[in-house]
Order: sequence, then C-alpha cells, then structure tokens
Amino acid sequence: MNRVPAVWKIGVLTVLYGAQGLPFGFQSNALPLYLGELKLSYTQIGLARALALPWALKAIWAPLVDRYGTRKRWIISAQALLTLTCVAAAFFPLDESTLVPFLACVLLMNLFAATQDIAVDGLAVDLLEPRELGAGNAAQVVGYKFGILTGGSLLVVLSAAYGWKWLFLSMAALCVIAMTVVMFVDEPRHAATEKKERVSWREIVSKVKSIVTRSGAGWLLFAVATYKLGETLADAMFGVWLTRVHEIPKQQVALWLGGWGMAASVIGSFLGGLLATRTRIVTAVFIAACLRLIPLAAQWAAVAGLFGISRDTIIPLTMAEHCFGGLLTTTMFALMMASVDRSIGATHFTLLASIEVAGKAVPGLLSGVFVDHFGFSATFGIAVALSGFFLFVCRRLSQPVQPGSEPAP
Repeated sequence: MNRVPAVWKIGVLTVLYGAQGLPFGFQSNALPLYLGELKLSYTQIGLARALALPWALKAIWAPLVDRYGTRKRWIISAQALLTLTCVAAAFFPLDESTLVPFLACVLLMNLFAATQDIAVDGLAVDLLEPRELGAGNAAQVVGYKFGILTGGSLLVVLSAAYGWKWLFLSMAALCVIAMTVVMFVDEPRHAATEKKERVSWREIVSKVKSIVTRSGAGWLLFAVATYKLGETLADAMFGVWLTRVHEIPKQQVALWLGGWGMAASVIGSFLGGLLATRTRIVTAVFIAACLRLIPLAAQWAAVAGLFGISRDTIIPLTMAEHCFGGLLTTTMFALMMASVDRSIGATHFTLLASIEVAGKAVPGLLSGVFVDHFGFSATFGIAVALSGFFLFVCRRLSQPVQPGSEPAP
C-alpha cells in the first residue's frame, strides 16, 4: 500500500472525514440557532452540546474496532447507519412536540459518526508514511471542516428555500457517496497481517498504561485537553449572541460563521499542514496558538461594544478566528498522530482524540451557564484568558518520537 500515490490516500481520507463532519456541523453550528428560535434559555442551548458526548466517550469502544473486523467493514457499517439516521431526522420537524425524538436522532448521528471516526483514524495511521503526516492531518481537519461547513451552514442556508426534509436527505445522499468511495479502498497488507495477529486485551491495557506514564505524556494529554477551552467557550455563544442580542437572521449568521468562517478554517488547516511539515511540530503548535489569541481578543472587544456590529466587521473577525483556529487544530492533530504507537493505532489516537473532544465539550456545555450568570462580555473575557494560559502549556511540550515511525526498508 505504500506504493499507492499519496494523493489517493489524502483524497480518500478527506472524503471520509468530510462525511463525519456533517452531523457535528449541524449540531454545533446550526442547532443552537434553531433552538434559540424556540426561546430556550442560554443554559439549555449550551447543554444541547451534550449530544456530542459519543465523540468524548468513543475511546471506550475503540479497542473493539482495533481488535475485531477490518477498518473497511467498520466504516461501511457506521456510514450505513449514519445514512439511515439522517433520513429519519428528515421526518421530525424541529418544534416543541418533536424536539425529543429529533434530538435523539442527532445523538445517534454523532454515535455512528464517532464510531466511524475510530476506524478512519486507524486507517489513516495504517495508510500514511511518516513524511505524509502533515498532508494527512491537513486532509483530516480540512475534510472534517468541509463537512462542518456543509452540514452547519450551506445546507442550512439552502433549506430556507428547499425545506427541512431536504437538509437531512441531502446529508444522507452525501453519506452514501462517502460509503461508495470506501468500497474501493484496499487496506494495507501490513494492517491485515496485524489484524490476524490480534493484540490481546492485556497487551492493549499494558500499552495504554505505558503510553500515558511515559516521560512528557502528562503535558501532552493536558495540552490536548486544554488547547480549545477558550476558543470553544467563545464560539459556542457567538452565533447565539448575534441572533439574540442583535436579532440577525439565523441564515445570515449561519453563512457568516459556518460559511465564511469554515472556509477560512479550511485555509488555516491547509497552512497548518504546511507549517507542521516545515518546522518542529511543537513549534508549529506554539506559533498557531499565539496567532489564535489575536482574533479571540478582538471577538471579546466586539461583544464588549468597543466597535460596531455589521457584516463588514463580523466576517473579517470570524475569518481570522477560524483561520488561526484551523491552523492550531491541524498542528495539534499532527502532534497527536506523531505520538501514536502504531501497534494499537486506532486505540491510541482515539484516546487522544477523545480527550480532545472532552476538553472542548466542557466549555461548550457550560457556555450558556456562564452567559446566564456573568453575561456575554465576562464570558468572552474568560475565553481569552484561557487561550492565553495555553501558551504556557505549549512551552512544556516536547517533540515526539513515534515508535516505528521510520520508513520501512
């Protein structure tokens, strides 16, 4: 499989990560806007982010994906279930009478997408050579954010003209396309051989224990858990602030944040892939974290009323914040993948990814509570402080040496 062109590997991973981003994009970017129209409290809107819980808990069942079946079978099965759930969601219009079954559909979408993500992460570890990690992680983040852009913005804007059912049936159709692509993927021979010689549960536990206790692992885990704290706290309420406080229509906010913002995030992710391949990964993470702090401070200034709110101010601000946020995400994921033990690739990377999601989940869940108790300005000020604290954490990271990362002879 090492002879397969890198462009094919990157293309396949981009499509698969894109399909996974569809439900998360809707849930994180569009759903709060719809819930806001139902006049729920800020605390209730923030707590709706608990629907992404499967992404934080997926490490629990990741060893099953590593140990049983093939990556391809897991991906196709999860993608089929995700498709069916999208179709089901199309028949539950979002109102008070159907809110519970609809939110249950969103929860299942995240469950199936998170399970697929375990297998796709393992496939990426199997497919990519060390020199391809930067491009591979760019594909991971860019593909995922294209999915978020589509599910959280483009389809929402178009649904105003074509209707609610069209939104989710379009998601289902895109999932079918991704499922078709993976049917043409052949897993690497070395991965198939390793599947036959399955690692025992005792070995998996032993390897995970050695991973989390090795020198420098504590700071890596802490960095993965905290690098998005401030950014997520601000992003969770910025769109709600625009729709509730400034009464800007949700389709317009979805286009500003999910459209222009995600487009800038994709550019930042591409740049992050380049940065991660042209300098030490830990240095790349620190540079990205410094740049991200600038637009977050400007975002607080907007909320505090230090300058006017209009299309001409919000779009550039949003694009800068998402661009540097994408830059940081790609460099951090490159750092995570470079630290993976390939013998338990899916389990190890999923453990790191689950910690990353859990770190983002906490401020997202509490964002509404902060706004209800302290107000928007104080909440966004705390977000800037948390992002500034991460710069200190960055300086404690060390360059990873990946076991077995040397090219095969």
